[in-house]
Amino acid sequence: AMRRWVPLAAAVALAGLAGLPIQAAAGQKLLIGSTSASSSHYGYFVAVSQVINDKVAGMESSVVETGATVDNLRRIARNQIDLGLVTTNILHHAYTGKGDFAEKPVKSLLLWVYDIAPQNVVVRKDSGVAALAGLAGKRFNPGLKGSATEKTAETVFSVLGIQPDYVRGSTTDIVAAVQDNRVLGYVKSGAGLKLDGSTRDIMTLNPIAVLGLDAAQKAKIAEALPELSVVEVPEGAGPGIGAYSTWGFAVAASARLDMDEDTAYRIVKAVCEDTELQGNAMASVKGANLAEMTLRYASTPLHPGAVKYFKEKGLQVPDRLIAK
Repeated sequence: AMRRWVPLAAAVALAGLAGLPIQAAAGQKLLIGSTSASSSHYGYFVAVSQVINDKVAGMESSVVETGATVDNLRRIARNQIDLGLVTTNILHHAYTGKGDFAEKPVKSLLLWVYDIAPQNVVVRKDSGVAALAGLAGKRFNPGLKGSATEKTAETVFSVLGIQPDYVRGSTTDIVAAVQDNRVLGYVKSGAGLKLDGSTRDIMTLNPIAVLGLDAAQKAKIAEALPELSVVEVPEGAGPGIGAYSTWGFAVAASARLDMDEDTAYRIVKAVCEDTELQGNAMASVKGANLAEMTLRYASTPLHPGAVKYFKEKGLQVPDRLIAK
């Protein structure tokens, strides 16, 4: 079982010896599932763990390296971790029993959202393609081979009735192919609301355009793909790039169904009120309002402890995010 409780008498004795405050005596241990240690998201969860250890009395957390969202959800189902990194679209699949989770749904409750991953449709400006429909039949890369970006882009284009001539490859291959004009463009996850490094590399040699969704396309995606968010990206995602709308998903922390309300409440409160550690670990989190991001981008129910904290802050929690 995940809850490794330290016998109370021993904990009190240890706390006394260490000169620690006695309220830490309950010694509730939490295990956080993250992703590969080379990822900035791993560093983010190390900062979260530090926030919990510094700010939540009687709780001790540590981070384990995992295979990210799908792995974390399976570990949550097996009670091997208490909370972990998830993307909101895959969490929605797990919760509703779709995709990889069609055989075995995993019910997990969202705690907070900390990052948004707009899926940017980047094309060479000289391609003359000015709208998504113009990609039909053109050589185009839907995202890094095997990635969530690739799978999601293909689903979106299919819903929108657009069929590009897909070219597969690694990010390095595709960046070179776009620069040599062998491929028109690609779909690439943004770094928060900014264009990522590989897109900026392309821009050094070739002017680019980012293709956005029109109102009818937004409505189609909202209806057919409730696991995705429509992201409104303000102007300035990159030099000379105006505002646009695209599809995306958020990156979040989700908890085991049986985490008690008080534990979830205290964790969410500490994380949402930390103004320093998380922002130092991940630039896109600096200055972000995690509570508002959560309510905007969550696509599955929130943990009752999170709901309690958001309501306490005077925020409206939509009915669709209340666990039934």
